[in-house]
Amino acid sequence: MKIFATRQIPDRGIEMLKAAGHEVAVSLHDRVLTKEELMETLESAKYDALLCLLTDTIDADVLEAAGDQCRVVANYAVGYDNIDVAAAKARSIVVTNTPGVLTETVAEHTFALILAIAHRVAEADRFARAGHYDGWAPMLFLGTDVSHKTLGVVGLGRIGSRVAHHAARGFDMRVLYYDLKRDKAFEQEYGAEFREHVDDMFREADFISLHVPLLDSTRHLVNADRLALMKQGACLVNTSRGAIVDEAALVAALREKRIRGAALDVFEHEPALAEGLAELDNVILTPHIASATEETRQKMSALAAENILAVFEGKEPPNVVKI
Repeated sequence: MKIFATRQIPDRGIEMLKAAGHEVAVSLHDRVLTKEELMETLESAKYDALLCLLTDTIDADVLEAAGDQCRVVANYAVGYDNIDVAAAKARSIVVTNTPGVLTETVAEHTFALILAIAHRVAEADRFARAGHYDGWAPMLFLGTDVSHKTLGVVGLGRIGSRVAHHAARGFDMRVLYYDLKRDKAFEQEYGAEFREHVDDMFREADFISLHVPLLDSTRHLVNADRLALMKQGACLVNTSRGAIVDEAALVAALREKRIRGAALDVFEHEPALAEGLAELDNVILTPHIASATEETRQKMSALAAENILAVFEGKEPPNVVKI
């Protein structure tokens, strides 16, 4: 079988595919392929599988270019909003993703952002590097404690629940959560409190962490109205999908210091940033690296390969995206 990978990824999965006797072609460009480039590549060679990234838009046109030979689109990511799953299903193409293996890593990064924005780590680092530090001062970069504060988790999936675990077990935080489903067992284990309406959590929490998929119902879930509900000393953290947050509204709230700060690993129009966002001191920006550890990215590579191999063998892949 022939597999096309849209970009170089950690080699564990690629080696697994080759060891199984399959031919793997990896894009020669270390960048996101344009739609035209991707379609031309797929039309020219007729691959049996496409191993793509969340930065690749796999729409009906691309799937048509892949042709009838393509049997599986394996997304090297948990989210799959970059793929037209309905169009794939119509062509009997299996769509898979790589959940689970990055839960711990993304939760760690999320908490790193919580601590960094609370303690003004990035601001202080820039200050010291610029040569402005001339000695200890009692009022220098006063931040806020994390321990014993209230964390609001939007979306109690694998990652959200792990962030809540770190908050409750490691920092004695009060945990509130909003999700479509209530989890009473989770509440009992962590002393967490369910909020039926997300607005209530925005009013109460000192830190809000976003962990929902990008859907029509979650796009701009954090808008000007909800930002206005937050405490002035509260912070927003997003490691889910950029468009969950109305970035223009967030820039306005941060600029006017209506909230303490924000920490973002994802952006609404990625890789572009909303106008004015990069100039603000009370925001931390990381370039979509929440899952970026050697261990986790290798696991993602292997899981993408396992999904492809299962399809080739006529088996149910470990992680099928179903609609």
